[in-house]
Amino acid sequence: MAGLVLRGERVVLRPLRPEEFDAVRAAQDGPSYGGGPPDAASDERLRARIARSGRDEDGWLDLAIEVDGRLVGDIGARHPYGAVPPGVYELGVSIFAEADRGRGVGREAVELLTDHLFADGAERVQATTPVANAAMRGVLRRLGFAEEGVLRAFLPDRSGGRLDAVMCAVTRDAWRSRVTP
Repeated sequence: MAGLVLRGERVVLRPLRPEEFDAVRAAQDGPSYGGGPPDAASDERLRARIARSGRDEDGWLDLAIEVDGRLVGDIGARHPYGAVPPGVYELGVSIFAEADRGRGVGREAVELLTDHLFADGAERVQATTPVANAAMRGVLRRLGFAEEGVLRAFLPDRSGGRLDAVMCAVTRDAWRSRVTP
């Protein structure tokens, strides 16, 4: 399968595979994803997402996060025409199982993809995360992203409500000059 592959110390970012549909669907049904229950339309959107995975198509780039040959999550960069200014990318990342979190996998995945985006011409990379997600906020901060503000009632939650989210971003110049712990 053709598509972007990025290799780090432990993490490989690569296209999602059709046979991983059930694993990704199960993760989307979990608490780290917003939205409602899956239906035929959402299954079709997920199949299309997997099919285009590994290629920046219509402003969407989706990749699997693999560690030791095992799918542990997914990461994507979005910059759909008209939704964000040119040169701006929005990241989304999910580590599927609790056992895989807190081990630096998400940090390495975000760093790999952000490096790639800046090398490919991005001017700004941003990510939003629920205010209560202290772990992700810490990852972004350690990578050099700055917290820019709170977006009120920005993210849907499973109960039908909305969550406040923190907007974090890094510019190309800040990324190049950063010092990370």
